[in-house]
Amino acid sequence: MAGHSKFKNIMHRKGAQDKKRAAAFSKLSREITVAAKSGLPDPAMNARLRSAVLTARAGGMPKDNIERAISNASKGDGANYEEIRYEGFGPGGVSLIIEALTDNRNRTATNVKTAVSKNGGNLGAPGAVSHAFDRLGLIAYSAKAGDVDAVFEAALEAGAEDVTSDEDGHQIWTSVETLHEVTKALEASLGEGEGAKLAWRAQTMVDVNEGDAGTLLKLLDALDDDDDVQTVWGNYEISDDIMERLA
Repeated sequence: MAGHSKFKNIMHRKGAQDKKRAAAFSKLSREITVAAKSGLPDPAMNARLRSAVLTARAGGMPKDNIERAISNASKGDGANYEEIRYEGFGPGGVSLIIEALTDNRNRTATNVKTAVSKNGGNLGAPGAVSHAFDRLGLIAYSAKAGDVDAVFEAALEAGAEDVTSDEDGHQIWTSVETLHEVTKALEASLGEGEGAKLAWRAQTMVDVNEGDAGTLLKLLDALDDDDDVQTVWGNYEISDDIMERLA
């Protein structure tokens, strides 16, 4: 288990599927709202909105929900969300970047600080850990998009910088400036992806032992349950053996 969510829930928990689905849709809707308000309410003319719509589709969000979120944002309806980034440390000394969209900064700050401190971590000042990450674009494709060689070749031709593949799928990395351009080029060869967004990629990874891994997973789970938290990035690596023992 590596330190980013790859557009899926951070943890694959059992039960409460309907609740999780509703919470996921709420977060996706929030990103669509912010994206639509940041530019034109047309995915073809707004790169961030197009990325948000792609991610929502891949997450199973109904078309009506997506269109409603765009429509409400274009009319100025709904809450005005603020983008906030928190940086800190989790169990085992791992570095975490927590991205949130909120309409109440104080509520979100309190909830994030509580979740982190109760689960063996602590928040730091802005810039405390982000210097050890690279800001990049990230495009996700399922494993069904093609084999490793085919996806790598398509990504190379589209102008991507790197590709990482595993059993869950393919992660195609780009520069921030070329994310939209590479996304569109890949659609021509691989079809629509599961999502495209700006990401934080750790420069070095930290192997987490079993004792710290359990606490770290609880921390990630608590953050995932917070409606305001959109994505958590980290430099942690948890082996499959440890994940199986903790399951």
